[in-house]
Amino acid sequence: MASTATTATSNEPEHQSKEREEEETPPTADDEDTGAQVAPIIKLEEVAVTTGEEEEDPILDLKAKLYRFDKEGNQWKERGVGNVKLLKHKESGKVRLVMRQSKTLKICANHLVVPSINVQEHHANDKSCVWHATDFADGELKDELFCIRFASIENCKTFRETIQGVAEDQGKKEKGKDATDAAALLEKLSVGDEKPDVKEKEGKTEGGEEAKTETEKTEPTSST
Repeated sequence: MASTATTATSNEPEHQSKEREEEETPPTADDEDTGAQVAPIIKLEEVAVTTGEEEEDPILDLKAKLYRFDKEGNQWKERGVGNVKLLKHKESGKVRLVMRQSKTLKICANHLVVPSINVQEHHANDKSCVWHATDFADGELKDELFCIRFASIENCKTFRETIQGVAEDQGKKEKGKDATDAAALLEKLSVGDEKPDVKEKEGKTEGGEEAKTETEKTEPTSST
């Protein structure tokens, strides 16, 4: 019987024998969870990351793909895929369009929404629209022709209508500011024109009084 058991054990597959040994072997001290906490060697401080958008409020945020027209190559070139935003400055009230690439966060569009901007629907794709702008994405002002494509017609329509609404609002503000500046300038000119006249009149009056006084002094007195 003993020889039969020995033969059976010897004929047992190698992986099964290893599993049996692992089950029979008691856990070592290294495998036990002591609950101890190890302090990190280097302590990293939290660093505040600024995006330049802290003083602005978003009024539009849509995912899209942006293209720019290459005049030299006479073709459209992709600028990136990401979220296009319209940001309104909290103090000045000016609105700018900003778009960053979703993975690298590189700026692919950055320009003000001015009253003269004209966003038009693309004639070949109702999910796209085009417009001209003076862009600063590359660190210098450039006249660019942009084309942006959205996932739906509704998003494209929302983008176009929002920009046109902002442009009209900016135009009204500029007209109001120009009228206020013109009124202030006219007021200054009126005051400036009046002051010399007053001084001139005062000078004449004083001069007349002084001349009269001198005449009185030089007049001969009648003898009694």
